[in-house]
Amino acid sequence: MEEMSSTMKNTNIEQFGKFYLSFLILTVVLPSYDANAQSTPALVFQDDFREGSAKWETTDDASWTLTKQKGRTAWGLNKRKSDYQPKFRSPHNIALVRDLELTETVIDVEVKSTRDTGNHRDCCIFFQYQDSEHFYYVHLGAKPDPHSGQIMIVNGAARRALTTNTNSVPWDDQWHRVRLERDPASGRIEVFFDDLKTPLMQVYDKTFMSGRVGIGSFDDMNDFTDVNIYGKRASTKR
Repeated sequence: MEEMSSTMKNTNIEQFGKFYLSFLILTVVLPSYDANAQSTPALVFQDDFREGSAKWETTDDASWTLTKQKGRTAWGLNKRKSDYQPKFRSPHNIALVRDLELTETVIDVEVKSTRDTGNHRDCCIFFQYQDSEHFYYVHLGAKPDPHSGQIMIVNGAARRALTTNTNSVPWDDQWHRVRLERDPASGRIEVFFDDLKTPLMQVYDKTFMSGRVGIGSFDDMNDFTDVNIYGKRASTKR
């Protein structure tokens, strides 16, 4: 009986050892589930402007020009201030994607500043655009102040900063990558400039939950190319 008990004990120890080893292997090999991990939504729009700019609606068509640049096509602003004069103080140069309204929004775009205007040298990314008096935009001004280099809102009044960003935007005459991320469920808005891991600025706001998206400038000059937009389409019903 003692020999049998010893044999059973050894068998149990051996089985437990195999189970524990299997558990360790699974723990190392299988990735852990992160409930907070952010996934990129579906691609809903692309444009490299090789076929022109028909996919876009502008506030002033005469302010935009297509150009060829070292094997790529760019669409950009040819003058600082267009003939469009908004009711409230807000950007003068806006181009919106036609027939596209989104809730969740990620905008990836290559942009080049084509005129050095000093501290407010900028480009703008527009999102959750309702109409000319209600929308968000990112103002990527070279030197931040209450009216430059901030995430802004136009809500039936002159544009207002939602952030108190102090990070400068290192504009030069080269191409740069800009990424805008908007999650309406949480209110999160993040903007990246070249470094796509660390946001240049971030804020939480739920004023607008869906709307159109676009590119442009407050009153400066930029070229744009390789626009990729990801997101979730919104209902067209207001």
